[in-house]
Amino acid sequence: MARYGAAKCELGESSTEGRGFPGVYVRIACGLLVVGQVLGTSFEAVAADDGAGVSPSHGPEFIQRYCVGCHEAPKPKAKLDLAPYAASKARIIEDALKWDEHLVRVRDGEMPPDDDDVLQPSPEERQAFVSWVEKTLKEAAAADGITPGPPLIRRLNRSEYSASVRHLLDVHFDAGAALPDDGAGGEGFDNAAETLFISPIHAEKYLDAARMAVDYAFADTRSNRRFLIAQPGENRSPREAAAIILRSFLTRAFRRPATADEREEYLALFDRAYASEASFASAMKLVLTSVLVSPKFLFIVEADNPSETPMLLPDHELATRLSYFLWGSAPDDELLAAAEARLLHEPDVLHAQVLRMLGKKHARQVRNFAQNFVEQWLGTRALGREFKPDASIEGYDSELEGGMKYEPVFFLHEILTENRSLLDLVEADYTYANRRLARHYGIRGQGRFREQPRRVEIQDQSRRGGLLGMAAVLAVSSHPQRTSPVLRGKWILDTLLGEPPPPPPPNVPELEEVADDASPQSLRQRLEKHREDPTCASCHDRMDPLGFSLENYDVLGRWREKEDGGQPIDARATLPDGTEFSGPAELKALLLARKDQVARNFAKKMLGYALSRGLSYEDYVTVDRLVEALKKDDYRSQGLILGIVNSVPFRYKAGTDLKIGVPLDTAH
Repeated sequence: MARYGAAKCELGESSTEGRGFPGVYVRIACGLLVVGQVLGTSFEAVAADDGAGVSPSHGPEFIQRYCVGCHEAPKPKAKLDLAPYAASKARIIEDALKWDEHLVRVRDGEMPPDDDDVLQPSPEERQAFVSWVEKTLKEAAAADGITPGPPLIRRLNRSEYSASVRHLLDVHFDAGAALPDDGAGGEGFDNAAETLFISPIHAEKYLDAARMAVDYAFADTRSNRRFLIAQPGENRSPREAAAIILRSFLTRAFRRPATADEREEYLALFDRAYASEASFASAMKLVLTSVLVSPKFLFIVEADNPSETPMLLPDHELATRLSYFLWGSAPDDELLAAAEARLLHEPDVLHAQVLRMLGKKHARQVRNFAQNFVEQWLGTRALGREFKPDASIEGYDSELEGGMKYEPVFFLHEILTENRSLLDLVEADYTYANRRLARHYGIRGQGRFREQPRRVEIQDQSRRGGLLGMAAVLAVSSHPQRTSPVLRGKWILDTLLGEPPPPPPPNVPELEEVADDASPQSLRQRLEKHREDPTCASCHDRMDPLGFSLENYDVLGRWREKEDGGQPIDARATLPDGTEFSGPAELKALLLARKDQVARNFAKKMLGYALSRGLSYEDYVTVDRLVEALKKDDYRSQGLILGIVNSVPFRYKAGTDLKIGVPLDTAH
């Protein structure tokens, strides 16, 4: 079973004496918040018959015969020692996540390498080994059901904090702009619990951000109608008005009904502030600012499960998971009302809420979700930040950068809200462009376009359509001064197929930008010379052909027929298995032939994003079920979203006995 560990954050107090909050203590979170998981090793039943009835085509004996010769101490190739796995089936199960990666290379015929002195398995042996490992790992992972993760404890990331403040105060103000950047973790996203620690600088920044946001909201009459729902008057004392405001505001801020003690705590703060200045507005500013720096607002904290067995999330916790998954923000009033009525866990109600949340009425929130997910998944968040084209690259400006960054965001937004096929990610007859990007692509009728992106039908799908024809993707998978078949091939393997190549070995020379002799050389010729080193060839043989097929796109994704040096573009490519193809259209056809793999990788990423953590091998059981459901539903996006929301990892939290899982037949 999966093993999870969670370190609770310690909640301390920090005085704000001398900062305009006399006598007030604002609780802040401190310490390091870590949520991780380690795959367990308790598969005694599986290990008991170690090696029994296993032929060379299956399991450890296959590894011994075809792998150990190169991958064995004291100097295993690629620093990968496979000898321990040849001795124990239990070790394969123990390192299931690693074997999920190893199998890809065995399945694709990359390992064992096709060298003259390397013994090769027959195709039947290879397939039998892959099937055996997959079957063994899946049976072990789900032997006693699926174990969900522990109760979630994590800080809101910067984007979620800003969105939550906007939701609470109804202000168009980026409250998190001055907060430190959040690092990525888990499946590559900045909402991963294991990376969302809090430091002293966070405490200072949160306090400043809260004060600015509250001041901004009080100055905006439209905004303060959202939260100042009562005023003192002839028949209502200031304290009574504050109590009415806090009952609503605390529920929305804490994402659950506040307890009587919590309400009284903030009313006592109001009393002290009002006694000091006799201003209802000033006292409420102080109180609401205090709420916005409370750990109960800054952190998503799910209650412990005291039972040995996993339990369904209570409705308010489910509402919070759902809203931060699909909106990156706090639950709205309708979602909280369903939770308060204890109806959200009902299948029909939950289904209806998911579709409502993805509907056109909530386009802004769903676009926020699309932006947070797609920019991190594709790496396009780096555009204009870590990646900036060299000054020698003509045509780059802020308007083009904006159009490039928003194209995949609006594209995924349509896929989600219109329930389109996820295969549109590979091949589609539409995209989104602003005026500058339309000119960049050479789209006709540019007078129709403005600064805001708009939908456009693609006339030539051999050049555009799907992610691979998008300028942002092509730019961040290039070098600042030139294209890179290596980086683009690596991007495809990692981002679309979920097969990241290993890092390059140490002391490998960089690709020479200019040939040593006087004769001009194409980029392809320089890369072929680079691949003459056997240590480089094993990975470059996988990456380079994929990237070569995209060489008609320059650094900024413009179509071209010649390299910068005047050499004709050669977009032909050959994969290690001998498959030949040329150009982006044929590359997309190859990817569609592996559509289940593309869908599985996307499902893994989306599940990790939804759970705010890295995945365990047990979670891969859920991923496989999601993909099977997708295949039956023409890969429709909302089927994936609904499948994730109804899955065990999303709807349950683990009990005290991590050996006890949820039976598979209750998973959806």
